[in-house]
Amino acid sequence: MARLEGIPADPPLPPPEWVHWDHDGPGVFPSNPRHDPLVERVTLPGVIVDTARRARVRLRRSALPPVLGHADWEAQNLRWDGQTPVAVHDWDSLAWLPEAAIVGAAAGAFASQETPTLAPLESSRAFLSAYADARGRRFGAEETQVAWAASLWPALHNARAEVLYGVPPVALEEVERQAADRLDLAGA
Repeated sequence: MARLEGIPADPPLPPPEWVHWDHDGPGVFPSNPRHDPLVERVTLPGVIVDTARRARVRLRRSALPPVLGHADWEAQNLRWDGQTPVAVHDWDSLAWLPEAAIVGAAAGAFASQETPTLAPLESSRAFLSAYADARGRRFGAEETQVAWAASLWPALHNARAEVLYGVPPVALEEVERQAADRLDLAGA
């Protein structure tokens, strides 16, 4: 985040759809020409719709300022030398969102490799703590809630796609297991 702070760039809008909870269109999820025709024929499980609605309400209620950040911190987009990250790929996934939202989405998605899922709750907790240690400041109450709400959104996006396309419910199963706890941590 610190390295992106000084880059002179116009805000990349809209953000990628897996972090686009602030859209102005109808429905909980942003419009997508590939998904929209399927939405009319497939009923999404209530856990996806309800969790997305509650997380979206919480995220849209935030007045935190936006910053430029990378919005696709899945494992396949990172290269490591032992314990040291040396490269981050997929820079077409920049977003203009609150820092806590970018970090929260990463805390939920970072464990995804090849098949997107939702990181275990304790892994997300450790991710947020490590981020706070690295930046030298803990998130306040508002930022913490926003981070937890945002941690759900990429998994909800992926769970929705699993249902729409009839693929194994990897993200959906994790959303079902973790949604209540994450929403509680989000104050949603």
